[in-house]
Amino acid sequence: MRRGVVLRSAWKMGRGYFFSESKKEAWLLLLIVISLNLFLVYITVELNIWQGNFYQVLQLKDHRGFLEAIAIYAGLAVILIVVKGAQTYFRLLLQINWRRWLTKEYLRRWLDRKSYYRLQFVHKDYADNPDQRISEDVDLFVSLTLRLSLDCLHDMITVISFVVILWNLSGLLVVAIFGYTFMIQGYMVWAAFIYAIFGTYFTVKFGKPLIQLDYDKQKYEADFRYSLIRVREYSESIALYGGELAEEKNCLAHFTYLVQNFRQIIQVRKQLMWLTTAYAHIAVVFAVAAASPRYFAGKIQLGQLFQITDAFYHVQNGLSFIIDSFTKVAHWRAVVNRLNGFLVSMEELDIKMISPSRGECKIGSDIHLSQVSIYKPDKIVLIKGLKLHLPKSKSLIVTGASGCGKSTLVKTLAGLWKNYDGNVSIPNPRESLFVPQKPYMPIDTLRNALFYPDIKRKITDEEIGSLLERCCLPSFKNRLNEFGDWGKILSLGEQQRIAFVRILIHQPKWLFLDEATSALDEVNQEIMYGLVKKFLPDTAIISVGHRQSIMRYHQLCLNIEKDTSWSLKAVKI
Repeated sequence: MRRGVVLRSAWKMGRGYFFSESKKEAWLLLLIVISLNLFLVYITVELNIWQGNFYQVLQLKDHRGFLEAIAIYAGLAVILIVVKGAQTYFRLLLQINWRRWLTKEYLRRWLDRKSYYRLQFVHKDYADNPDQRISEDVDLFVSLTLRLSLDCLHDMITVISFVVILWNLSGLLVVAIFGYTFMIQGYMVWAAFIYAIFGTYFTVKFGKPLIQLDYDKQKYEADFRYSLIRVREYSESIALYGGELAEEKNCLAHFTYLVQNFRQIIQVRKQLMWLTTAYAHIAVVFAVAAASPRYFAGKIQLGQLFQITDAFYHVQNGLSFIIDSFTKVAHWRAVVNRLNGFLVSMEELDIKMISPSRGECKIGSDIHLSQVSIYKPDKIVLIKGLKLHLPKSKSLIVTGASGCGKSTLVKTLAGLWKNYDGNVSIPNPRESLFVPQKPYMPIDTLRNALFYPDIKRKITDEEIGSLLERCCLPSFKNRLNEFGDWGKILSLGEQQRIAFVRILIHQPKWLFLDEATSALDEVNQEIMYGLVKKFLPDTAIISVGHRQSIMRYHQLCLNIEKDTSWSLKAVKI
């Protein structure tokens, strides 16, 4: 990404906080931090003046002046310590407030319109590891943006302040070359500029590869961490398969990319370290050497020599922002690129909706599909020319061979799948409940897991206990306040029965069951469907399943063939 694009992207991501509902607090904290930063520059200027006076009284062996200089230095040091501590406090306070706002914004964008689900279908380079981008990259963006911008401001003010001092102290240098006499006013200032320009040029030249390397490092770190997380999430399956060696190989493969990338970073940083260290140490000698002709000519005193050297250091150091901060700048650019790519991905979802359908989706009282063709992401047709009208009074079972598009049809009715042509009318999502084959179990209390995602009507513990008993889960009646990872505590069969307790609690008008009883035996399956029919007689059921035993709970059967054709008929019991 070009420099101008990076800056525009960073501004686009960062400005929101300073124009949000928290803008007063944001600007106040920023102004306090900037003011304290400027005051630090003022203290630095005072210390430079003190340095000239201090070495002067040393040269004059002025004992009283020496003691006064020590007292002045102590006072300046105390002020410097207090101001620097306050500046750090308010900077970090601004940092965490800014990060909190930006995290909430990215989290909202990620969860809005089910982007967290749909992002998996966009180009991987744009949207890999969204969890890392929200947790780590946002933090790095805020901290590095504040650090670099404040350092840049500090260096600019320092240069402006010390250029005046250095110009006045430098005086006029007369140089005779090949019979020509040159008079250079403020020559130490020009020397600082020339020295900094050369250092910046070579730093950018040798350090440019760090930008892409840091971008790749963030990606490889996230991929490696994700491979470890998957081992933890699927520990039981891996243990049953005996897949330890395969997982070790997979994790180490990700780590190998990380090591190779880090070795490249080491090479670049080694060169940068040689350059910046040499640059910093040569600057000390360079300043003294440049100022020494006027000292030995008796035009300046020892105190002025040290003051010139210190002023040169501050000017040269201020002009060396790129040199001193190049590693941070490279890291910041990589973070901006990653966050901007994530933002672009979510914007593309809003505009294109992954693969824009040529039909439209409306909210209605019934399910209605008119000449709908459903595709895979690679445009392979799953179902062609589907026509279906399902009023609220009827229930439907969807059958067909594995991979024919049954679950994809349910996702389309849920509003998740956008790869289709034709016109679709679906019921209000607030009146619908979709139950997948493996229900989601939050890490929370069992009560909150049953209420997930939320429950608006009041229900007592006695009623919950009764529902647990009816769903063949009596042992969990006294565990409602128990906190745990229920996705691991419960077997898949127990999780599916918990899902039916949820159904009875939420009482949806439209119920979509995507092989929601696949882990249950036929007896328990009949019990679950029987409970829904008994307690929710007006709820329309749309099921995906293979077993003949659940046919009798539906009036219509939609059978999907492998050749994209379909047939709709009444269920005969």
